[in-house]
Parts: sequence; C-alpha cells; structure tokens
Amino acid sequence: MVKLYNNFNIKKSHKESIILIGNFDGVHFGHQKLFKLAKLYKKKYNLKIGVVNFEPMPKMFFNKSLKNFRLSSINQKLNLLNNFGVDFIVTKKFDKTFSKTKSINFIKNILSNKLKAKFIFVSNNFRFG
Repeated sequence: MVKLYNNFNIKKSHKESIILIGNFDGVHFGHQKLFKLAKLYKKKYNLKIGVVNFEPMPKMFFNKSLKNFRLSSINQKLNLLNNFGVDFIVTKKFDKTFSKTKSINFIKNILSNKLKAKFIFVSNNFRFG
C-alpha cells in the first residue's frame, strides 16, 4: 500500500528515490509514460517511486473560480497511483507562502536536501512557478 506524507519530512527508506512531480489527476497517457519509465528505473536501480503533488492544485489556488476542476477524487487518485507502482506520495499544502518558493530553492532545499531524489520526472507541461 502507498505511504502518505503531508510534508517533505519522509522516512529514510523513502529518501534517494525516483520522484515524479505533478497533479496526476486522471493519470492520462502522458502520465502513464512517466510511470512506465519510472518503473524501468525502479527495477534497474532498485529504487522506490514517490509522487509529489500539491493541495489544492496550484491552478485552483490561483483561480478561485475553479471549484470542481478535478477529474478524480483523492481516493481515486490514490488507487490509480498505487496501481502504477508508486511507493509513497507527498502532498504539500499549496498556499501563498509556498507559492513564492523560487524554483532553485525548491530543487535545492526540497528535492535535493530533504527528499534526496535520485531521479526527477515531470511531464512536458510541468512548470516551476
């Protein structure tokens, strides 16, 4: 079963993993390609797969008129990610303070120092900030 975290303080056993960043709402074909690649890396390098996502979705945070923008519920998303071989999920609260995090600080402080990511996968339409 997938381990859930609500901050970046993860267990040592989940550090030095493959990290996928995104909403993964609905898990479309592009997402599925990322998970397929992550599974290859998981097998080749004997690593775990983790997903970093944000709540609320940044798009919903910045556009308050989007009340029901999701394709899948939280439980549906968890089931989908579990089926794609994800070992853990970090859901970070997306708020005004976090939205001001510079991309270089997110990479250095969170992805490198806290999570100690070995590989980072994002989809083509992913953007920092």
